[in-house]
Amino acid sequence: MILAAVATFLVVLSMPALVSPTDDLPYGAFWSWVLPYAAGTVWAAALAMLFAVPVAIGVALFITHYAPRRLAQSLGYVIDLLAAVPSVVFGLWGINVLAPMVQPLYAWLNATFGNVPVLSIFFGGQVSGTGRTILTVALVLAVMVLPIITAVSREVFLQTPRLHEEASLALGATRWEMIRQAVLPFGTPGIVSACMLGLGRALGETMAVAMVLSPGNGFHLKLLTSSNPNSIAANIALQFPEAYGLGRNQLIASGLVLFVITLIVNMAARAIVARRAEFSGAN
Repeated sequence: MILAAVATFLVVLSMPALVSPTDDLPYGAFWSWVLPYAAGTVWAAALAMLFAVPVAIGVALFITHYAPRRLAQSLGYVIDLLAAVPSVVFGLWGINVLAPMVQPLYAWLNATFGNVPVLSIFFGGQVSGTGRTILTVALVLAVMVLPIITAVSREVFLQTPRLHEEASLALGATRWEMIRQAVLPFGTPGIVSACMLGLGRALGETMAVAMVLSPGNGFHLKLLTSSNPNSIAANIALQFPEAYGLGRNQLIASGLVLFVITLIVNMAARAIVARRAEFSGAN
């Protein structure tokens, strides 16, 4: 009922912007205006997941299968506390600490790979002098989604049947081979679910993106420039206080696009989990 109410609210308030003539819309034609923001949202979230997922799974495996009990408990506690940090704090950290720290690295990446034919798509262009780029936003988002993916993956790994692990070890497997043969196949649906929860957080994050990113117009794949693609949520946060009339309807309509993107991601995750559940025994 709550989901239906939210969808109804978005559709009703979006209709004036969707059916009005293009000349009446303050931000121009709706789809040509919103698609770069949608692409920027997916691009930033995809980069964040690229950084966060391997680290989160590695930390979860270390806590459950490698670390001593006391260290595992302390590390798990720290990871859980990381999830309680507000978005504004992450945004301030990204502006004042991370961005200046990575700016020399960005200059080196631009000088080293900026003229390489394929890599120039990502590392070319005029490098930002402040470090407030889409890559910095992705790193901040990766830190924000890390505790979610780690916590869920850790609980999934702990549910692996002990007999499966002992049987693999009894056949002569090393600890890493046992993890590949018993733990990861069993936990695949849970890992997918954890990743989708983290992706949902990354797609909808507002304040950290709005505070850290130096946004520009349009969409491109360059990671180090001062003009970056913006996300839907951050654009709504920046534009909504001064919007009025059809401008507000147009911003709400962009929120409807983000709502649909999130639904598609979660439906895809449910389909993947359903297909893998029988194989893994997680059902």
